[in-house]
Amino acid sequence: MVETTGGEPGDGAAEVLDRPLPEGVRKRVVQIVSDGFGGLTVAELPAQLRQYARFTPNRRVKFAGNAMAAAVETDTLFRQRIGERFREAHPELAGALDTGAPPPAAEPLDVAAAAYVLRPTGWVKLVTAAGEEAQRADAERADEESRAELERLREQLAEARGHTKAETERLRAELETVKRDADSLHRKLRAALSDVKRGEAALRKLHAEMETVRAEGQAQVSVAESESRRLKARLGEAEAALEAARRAAREGRSVEDMRVRLLLDTVLDAAQGLRRELALPPLSVRPAETVDAVEPGRMTPKDIAARALSENDPAILDQLLALPQAHLVVDGYNVTKTGYPQMPLEKQRLRLLGQLSQLAAQTGAEVTCVFDGAELAAPVLLAPPRGVRVLFSKPGVTADELIRQLVRAEPPGRPVIVASTDREVADGIAKAGARPVASAVLLKRLS
Repeated sequence: MVETTGGEPGDGAAEVLDRPLPEGVRKRVVQIVSDGFGGLTVAELPAQLRQYARFTPNRRVKFAGNAMAAAVETDTLFRQRIGERFREAHPELAGALDTGAPPPAAEPLDVAAAAYVLRPTGWVKLVTAAGEEAQRADAERADEESRAELERLREQLAEARGHTKAETERLRAELETVKRDADSLHRKLRAALSDVKRGEAALRKLHAEMETVRAEGQAQVSVAESESRRLKARLGEAEAALEAARRAAREGRSVEDMRVRLLLDTVLDAAQGLRRELALPPLSVRPAETVDAVEPGRMTPKDIAARALSENDPAILDQLLALPQAHLVVDGYNVTKTGYPQMPLEKQRLRLLGQLSQLAAQTGAEVTCVFDGAELAAPVLLAPPRGVRVLFSKPGVTADELIRQLVRAEPPGRPVIVASTDREVADGIAKAGARPVASAVLLKRLS
C-alpha cells in the first residue's frame, strides 16, 4: 500500500513505506550510504555521523550502519546528497529508475536500494517488489537447500542402516563368543570358589591350632616367668643373707651385739652423768658430813624445785640432748612448714639441715632428719651436712612410719628425742619409749 503526504501527485518523495525496510534492501542502502559518505564534507554530514568521517567504507558499514540507515530515513537533505553521489557513480541505473523502467538484468535488491535513496516515482513499489522477490528467492533457496539436505540425510540414513546392519551382525557374533567365554569363565569361577572355600576352611583350622599352641605356649611362659621370679627372689634373699653373714663376720659382731654395746655405753655414760647430776661425794664419808646443814654452793630443795622447766622452754631440749648417747630424730617437713612454710621445699630442707648441723656440733648428739619422699618429683641431689643423717621415706611409706621404725630400731633405755607436732607421731613414739618434743621448741632452740 502506498500513501502520499503532501507534494504533487506522482511525486516520489511523498510516497511512504507502510512496512519495515526488507533486510536485504537495508544492507544495500547502508552500503550505498557508506560509498557516498567519503564524497561529502564534514559540514554536509549529519551531526551523528561526523565521528565516522575518517572511517573506511567497511568500518563505516560495521560501526555506523544503524546510524546511516536512520539518517537516510529522517534527513532528506543528507539522502539527496547521497543520491547525487549515487547518480554520479551509477548514471545508467539512476536514469532507468527515473524513467520508471529499471533494467531487467539488474539485481532486484540493488534496484530497490537505489530507488529507496533516489526516491523516483513508484519507488515504494520497487522496494516492496524487491523485498517480496528477495523473500521468494530466500524461500526458493531455502527450499533447494532443504531438498539437498533431505537427500543427503536420506543417503546418510541408508548408509547408516547398512552400517548398522553390518555392525549388528558383528556384534551378534561377538555376543555369541562372549557368551561362550562367559560360560567357560563361570565354570572356572565356580571351581575357583570351591577351592577358595576349601582353602578358607583349612586356614581356619590352622588358625585354631595356632591359637591353641600360642595359648599353651603363653601359659608355659607365664609359669616359667613366675617360677623364674620366685627363684630370683629366693636367690636375692639368699644373697642378702649371705652378705649380712659376711658383713657380721667381718665386723666381728651382729646387730644384737651392736644394740647391746650401744646400750652398755648408754648405761655407763648415764652412770657418770648421774654421778655428776647428783654431785655424789667421794666414797670416804666423814661423820661430820652426815649433819643436816646448808653448805655454801650446795642446792636447797627450793633450788631444785626452781630447776623445773616448761614444756615450751628450749632449754629442756638442751637438757635432753645432754643425756648420754642421745639421739634426736626430726620430722623435717613438719618442722619447716611450722617455721617457714612460705619458702620452696628445697630451701626449707637446706635451711633446716644447716641449723641441725650446728646443733649437732654444739651438743655432740646423734641427729637424724626424716623427710617425706612423696613430696619429691625427682631424686634429691643433696650432700648431707656434717653430723646430720638425712633420710627420705620410700614410695608407699610416710615419714611418720619411718620415724616409728627408727624409734623401734633403738635399744630400750637409750634416750631418743623426736621433734614433731604430729599428735599421732608423738603418741606412737611415746609408747615405744621415746621423748616427743614440739616442733616450735626445736625452732626456738635453732633460732
